[in-house]
Amino acid sequence: MIHKKKEIGIGLVGYGFIGRVHLLGYMNLPFYYDPVPARASVKAVCAASEESCFLAMAQSGVRDYTTDYRELVKREDIDAIDCCTPNYLHFPVVLDALKSGKHVYCEKPLAMNVEEAHELVRLARKSGLRNQVAFHYRFVPATMRAKGLIEEGALGQILHFRAQYLHSGYIDPNRPLSWRLSKEKGGGGALFDLGSHVVDLMRFLLGDYQDVMARLHTFITERPDPKRPGAKGKVDVDDLAILQVKMANGSFGVIEASRIATGANDDLRFEIHGTKGALMFNLMEPNWLWFYDATQPQEPLGGRSGFIRIETIQRYPKPAGFPGPKFSIGWTRYHLASQFDFLRSLSEEGYKPLGATFEDGLRVQEVLEAAEESSRTGGWVNVRQGVE
Repeated sequence: MIHKKKEIGIGLVGYGFIGRVHLLGYMNLPFYYDPVPARASVKAVCAASEESCFLAMAQSGVRDYTTDYRELVKREDIDAIDCCTPNYLHFPVVLDALKSGKHVYCEKPLAMNVEEAHELVRLARKSGLRNQVAFHYRFVPATMRAKGLIEEGALGQILHFRAQYLHSGYIDPNRPLSWRLSKEKGGGGALFDLGSHVVDLMRFLLGDYQDVMARLHTFITERPDPKRPGAKGKVDVDDLAILQVKMANGSFGVIEASRIATGANDDLRFEIHGTKGALMFNLMEPNWLWFYDATQPQEPLGGRSGFIRIETIQRYPKPAGFPGPKFSIGWTRYHLASQFDFLRSLSEEGYKPLGATFEDGLRVQEVLEAAEESSRTGGWVNVRQGVE
């Protein structure tokens, strides 16, 4: 279903940290892309409290709000729902949005489990509505260039890789409980929060997963409970997730996700090794992709062998034009590119999105669930794939 309108009405559900990022993106798309395929107009915001709604309106100029997302999905001036809620609310919000004929842009992970993700994929297929999961690291110019090099055959046969997403924000044992530390509301810990990103990114670059062996561990098992001053509550999600994976292309990899990596900030990095070359990337140095061409002569004295630094910077394809390809890139820019891709998929017939669809989100959910099963059983688990 393609919209020929010059304006796409957006209903934003959730106004925590990531809700602010998405709203900022919609407001700034016309500066970064000229022309935009259609203008994104946030018609209303929904948040759990009126205070958050008032803050969103004050910061953005959005004129309407509600504390009940079901009011948004019924509105005729809203074409798409952007879901920025805690993980446990993704399923009901997205389900109601699809049933009401709304396109959906949803934060990661798509759902709490494979069963929920299956249902959303089935409904999205049946409805024909556009859908995207905000796996925005697909839109780092360096990762886009990495995908191009792999598809060109510059690495030859992929042999093995390692990928990490490391944060240190939960190393403090006095950080209080929140929905991200609850299995019931978050679905998982580091595995869901950070691991989902890196699982999608490596699938984006290398293809489907086949088998997983994983170990999930919780180091800090109790934290202060903000609902009970002076008391502590149990943490029932992982602090650290380590996965060994076998890919459908025959390569092997190790994936690590940690929220207790002392010294880390937002360290998403990967190394990929093939028979003809290798790639390295670190999100903390996002302007460069490192490439090793093993076909270069190594004599005399090293010849021309060695890693070269490709200056990907902000080299997005047109109609991106601001601030320009030569300037250093930042974290919010990837979100903007992801949102633009979604908007373009709503507006241009035949456009093939780069972003993750709900089916891609399901593929990630299958790996997360296989990792949880492997951690319980201690063995390799085959990654289930497909929608009945």
